[in-house]
Amino acid sequence: MPPSTSGLARISPGVAQRLLIKKVEPQYPEDARHAHIEGQVFLRAVIDKKGNVKSATLIQGHPLLAQAAIDAVKQWKYKPYLLNGQPVNVETQVTVNFVLSGH
Repeated sequence: MPPSTSGLARISPGVAQRLLIKKVEPQYPEDARHAHIEGQVFLRAVIDKKGNVKSATLIQGHPLLAQAAIDAVKQWKYKPYLLNGQPVNVETQVTVNFVLSGH
C-alpha cells in the first residue's frame, strides 16, 4: 500500500471491512427521518494500532446524516492492521448506509 499524505498507511475499504470486528449502527437522525432522507455517507477513518477509530471525517454525504454516521463509526473496532508483522496506524474510507424501514 502506498503511504498517504498524512503519513498513515492507506488501506482499501475491502481490507478494512475484513478487519472490522465491532460495527455500531448509526442512530437515524429524526430530522432526516421526517424529511425521508436516505443515502450513503462516505467517511475518512483513521484507525490506530489497537484498532480504535481515532477520527472520522466527512468525505461526501447528506449533511443531516453526516454526524450520525461519524458518531457510529467512532465506536467501531477493528483488528490491528499489520505491516511487516507490526501494528500500524491506518486510514481508509468507510461507507455508512441510511435506509428508512419500509422503503
